[in-house]
Amino acid sequence: MTTRVGIVNVTGYAGSELVRLLHGHPETELVSVTGRSAAGQHLSDVFPHLAGSDMLIEEELSGSLDLVFLSLPHKASAVIATPLLEQGIKVIDLSADFRLKNLDEYEYWYETKHPCPEYLELAVYGLTELHRSEISCARLIGNPGCYPTAAILGLYPVVKEGIIGPDLIIDAKSGVSGAGRTANLGTQFSEINENFFAYSVKGHRHFPEIVQELSLSTERLIPTFLTHLVPMTRGIMVTAYANIREGMFGSTKVATERIAEIYREFYANQPFVTMVHNPPQTKETWGNNHCLIYTTVDERTNRLIVISCIDNLMKGAAGQAVQNMNLMQGYPEVMGLDTLAVYP
Repeated sequence: MTTRVGIVNVTGYAGSELVRLLHGHPETELVSVTGRSAAGQHLSDVFPHLAGSDMLIEEELSGSLDLVFLSLPHKASAVIATPLLEQGIKVIDLSADFRLKNLDEYEYWYETKHPCPEYLELAVYGLTELHRSEISCARLIGNPGCYPTAAILGLYPVVKEGIIGPDLIIDAKSGVSGAGRTANLGTQFSEINENFFAYSVKGHRHFPEIVQELSLSTERLIPTFLTHLVPMTRGIMVTAYANIREGMFGSTKVATERIAEIYREFYANQPFVTMVHNPPQTKETWGNNHCLIYTTVDERTNRLIVISCIDNLMKGAAGQAVQNMNLMQGYPEVMGLDTLAVYP
């Protein structure tokens, strides 16, 4: 049965990417899209590349809807979600409003009161590789952040098996589209071009997501998490470093082979996670929903190195959201998402 879909705030990068994906989805009908600053315009006026899926941008959702994607900033999403849920409409929220289970953590990191904390228990964290069964019967999804997606997928297998200790480093780098479409001095061409820098050095808001999910099956981890902005449009690379617990493996060679096997077994039936034989590059994920993961062990330090790459607008946002929709609606998980990367 066709799913009637709405998108709130279609004028951002994630919103426009959702339109592109849903245009090619055989079981969805895009009924209504909103964007208050562009209300009254057509999608093709704002995004000429979406002319093939042209429709009027409205100020508020209209029509009969089964599911709505919220592509708003935090706090604003929660306010919109409440009446939708009360009407029986399923919601996939791409903001941070329903990702964290701990209310105090949310209010600390996002510096605001949560508009509807009663829905935090109802919400499912939408990383399908960890929560597939819960997502399939969920009414409300907190779509993961882009950095946490790459970090959690990259580290979860060894955390689950107790192979690494709680002390780990997550070194993350993102393309500029991760900062959103709103004009900002720090992301202007002359500021970012030929430049590379760390930001949110005192703490990034995606930190509690990473801790929450990696601590599901083990002691609470407190990683060092640092983010950087790279002068490219899209893509995320996470390089994680962790000490292997003493006595786990007899040699570096055995550790390298056994850890790679653990990852292959863990992700064997996951259509969008691929273990690769060489360190992945961000461009290998451009425009698709895949996470590419590479593991090795440094023979000098016996330290595990994990590299994971995603497209921040796909597996890190819109692609993951459509993957969640597929599960919620009983469609094949890969429907509308089984595409190759764009190259060059």
